Amino acid sequence: MAKQQYTIELPVTVGRHVERAAKRENRKISDVAVEALRRYFSIPTEQPTVSELRAIRRGEAAYRRGDYITLDELRREEKVGRRHHRSRAKIS
Repeated sequence: MAKQQYTIELPVTVGRHVERAAKRENRKISDVAVEALRRYFSIPTEQPTVSELRAIRRGEAAYRRGDYITLDELRREEKVGRRHHRSRAKIS
């Protein structure tokens, strides 16, 4: 990928946030800035396939219909499924 260099000035507080994020994620400051700008301008990093786009549209339609569960509901269902049931002793 071709690159072009820019010099920008950031408010001190914004610069601190960028530096902390870069350090926390073990990344270069420029990588954090590029990701932020991509998100701001909604620039996709990869092009979805036709089947992925179809799945996204189906998911969005299901969401509009109200056909979804919340994360809390999902976690509750997962907890129920993980409960260990006591096995009964075999009678011979």
